[in-house]
Amino acid sequence: MKKFILPLLVLALVSFTVADTPLTEAERDFAIYELNASHKHMMEVLDGLTEDQLNYKSTPDSWSIAECAEHIAISEENIFGMLQGTLQSDADPSKRSEVKLSDEELLKMIKDRSNKVKTSEPFEPTGKYGSFEATVDAFNNKRKANMDYVLNTQDDLRNRYAQLPFGTIDAYQVLLFMSGHTERHVKQMEEIIEDPDFPMK
Repeated sequence: MKKFILPLLVLALVSFTVADTPLTEAERDFAIYELNASHKHMMEVLDGLTEDQLNYKSTPDSWSIAECAEHIAISEENIFGMLQGTLQSDADPSKRSEVKLSDEELLKMIKDRSNKVKTSEPFEPTGKYGSFEATVDAFNNKRKANMDYVLNTQDDLRNRYAQLPFGTIDAYQVLLFMSGHTERHVKQMEEIIEDPDFPMK
């Protein structure tokens, strides 16, 4: 009988160590708060802008507000795709030490507009949605789906990882990165509005 018990104990231990650890309620609440806040801020800034205002560029090479909105919509899809990519691997708590930034440090860094970064080609605005209204709809729909995921997922997001140019973040932080990225470019929209030559209407 003993020779059967030991393998069962080993199997139970292995099953326990690889089992996913879902997000805590505090983690869900924090991510939802950030995603809500950046979404609300974007909608407030866009509200009531005319076509001339949406398409105004402070320089020929800079983005307009409409292009910033498209970049945000594209990024909402692509960044969540990055999170989905992390789920292709098993959770691995042994790699936690590779994550150097706290959630708050990550958000602060991404929102900081003093460090300008040129986006890569897959994230560049090209008019892919056909209209500004369709762009905003695409963003709203994807943000809602992403928030629903946060509220309901049982995936272990703390022990799966993504590699970014500045280092390793965990899959939960990918969600925070997505929200912080939205806020970063909403601030860019506000900078455009503050330009002295921005159309009055």
